[in-house]
Amino acid sequence: MRPLLLLDNVSRAFQGVPAVRPLTLAIPEGRTTVLVGPSGSGKSTLLRMMVGLVRPDTGQVLFEGRPLTAESAPAERRRMGLVLQGGGLFPHLSVEDNAALVARYLGWDGPRVAARLQVLLDRVQLPATVLRRYPAELSGGQRQRVSLLRALMLEPALLLLDEPLGALDPITRSELQEDLRATFQALGTTVVLVTHDLGEAAYLGDTLVLLREGRVVQSGTAEDLVRRPAEDFVERFVRAQRALPR
Repeated sequence: MRPLLLLDNVSRAFQGVPAVRPLTLAIPEGRTTVLVGPSGSGKSTLLRMMVGLVRPDTGQVLFEGRPLTAESAPAERRRMGLVLQGGGLFPHLSVEDNAALVARYLGWDGPRVAARLQVLLDRVQLPATVLRRYPAELSGGQRQRVSLLRALMLEPALLLLDEPLGALDPITRSELQEDLRATFQALGTTVVLVTHDLGEAAYLGDTLVLLREGRVVQSGTAEDLVRRPAEDFVERFVRAQRALPR
């Protein structure tokens, strides 16, 4: 089966410093792939390549078999949802206006917007009253839920999340991990998630891709990394984690 997204021999350097060294990575449709690794391993750069925000120096990104170019990326991004750490919401817009901004730009009428918002409010477990509020009036967990709602507004084929839970307290983070896993399972959407937390990766992901210095060190299930490490770095990375889910 052809992958939904393929990074074919891509690499990227910033001011001569390699962030991603030449690698090939296939993202299967309907599954959750988690990019995991220490800071500076290239996780976020890879994610931004997938959505067309960073262009590879070599190789190409294929989305549904089509090259993701500077010209095609803006249109293709309408079929992708992006969730950033901290939410990435526009502070001067209400929750409703943040969530519906692109839908209205594309010509969705009021009833269609309202119906989609109601479905998603139920999905991300937020009350309708939150629509009239502004990001500064929300808790960190609520902002992340709104960011997820916005990312799902256009029913994306691909959902990308860049360290979405990194700045949250442990209780809120645990609750959102449960909600995210339930959402991924319910929607069946193709997901790529970035985290440095192996326990979170194991809880949310079908496939884990461990990166180091811009290279893929090992790809597989959490059990593969724990029980069948490809090299010493994998063992050290696993040992450095406080806990893994049972």
